[in-house]
Amino acid sequence: MTLSDEPADAIHVKLGTYADPYLGQTLAQAKAIESVSVRDNVATIGLKFGFPCADYAPELEPALQSHLGPVLGEARLELKLKAEITAHAVQRTLKPLANVKNIIAVASGKGGVGKSTTAANLALSWAAQGARVGLLDADIYGPSQPQMMGLTGQQPHSSDGKHIAPLRAYGVEVMSIGFMVDSEQPMVWRGPMVTQALTQMLGDTLWGELDYLVVDMPPGTGDIQLTLAQRVPVSGAIIVTTPQDIALLDARRGLKMFEKVEVRVLGVVENMSIHVCSNCGHQEHIFGSGGGARMAQQYGVQLLGELPLDIRIREEADGGAPTVAADPGSARARAYLQMARRAAARLATMNKDYSAMFPKITVEAS
Repeated sequence: MTLSDEPADAIHVKLGTYADPYLGQTLAQAKAIESVSVRDNVATIGLKFGFPCADYAPELEPALQSHLGPVLGEARLELKLKAEITAHAVQRTLKPLANVKNIIAVASGKGGVGKSTTAANLALSWAAQGARVGLLDADIYGPSQPQMMGLTGQQPHSSDGKHIAPLRAYGVEVMSIGFMVDSEQPMVWRGPMVTQALTQMLGDTLWGELDYLVVDMPPGTGDIQLTLAQRVPVSGAIIVTTPQDIALLDARRGLKMFEKVEVRVLGVVENMSIHVCSNCGHQEHIFGSGGGARMAQQYGVQLLGELPLDIRIREEADGGAPTVAADPGSARARAYLQMARRAAARLATMNKDYSAMFPKITVEAS
């Protein structure tokens, strides 16, 4: 049986009122509806999102089925999702990097909060969701991405002596100073040398056509971090913290630093939010609870995720296969995947042009 256009029109109207939990907007507001058709008791809906959505259909379909309810009638729902990831504005004084649509800085006010693990799993999550992704290890003093991404002992190559081809792991392009120095060699460099090394790795690496380049920033909010934030053309920043008050104090400083250099903060990730016992599964808030949510509310940013303190996450990262690559179907991997989708969706809803965020002064002749 072929249904008339009337059911399709009703579905389109009702579909537009669905509030996507990641976008924080209705599908109509997000202009995500591309097509609605009903034929042979099959309602085919085409949606376009500004974030990677290759794995989104299994989660979205039952939600839409429930939302559309009676207007579907007896028709079976069929979703066709498409991602259209665009380049977003960077600091007004900088030019975007060629071939890279969006550079995302992952930062923390202090070390030891799981920033590098979060950055690695963020990059892997976006790649798993269909995006083209790179990962730059900017932690010059303590590069950890070579080990986390299973690339220890490997070295990148240069065909012309000027540019470097990044290494590749789990579908992600990776560059780190750790590829070029001995793992036990200390980097006894002053701030200007660190800044020069990072800008050279960023600009001289032969990145492919990337939707996102995740930059694992050095911890802290000192001169090096500030200089990097001023020199790297960043579309958005993610602040990683733990729930404890001391970590949150430093995370606030990191957030304010990005605000000062006109880098938009996509949100806060609360790492080690809850401990899961590997023997009995008992859950406990070892470092306190709700700190990330309170910080996000205080500064008007989004809480992107609450990630667990799980020994398997540490073991997987140490073993060179971060959680999203090692066990993508696990609950701990889903936490990273959902965090990544929230971050990309948040970026997709932000103004693409920075000029709209600042007042314009005009002078009129009297």
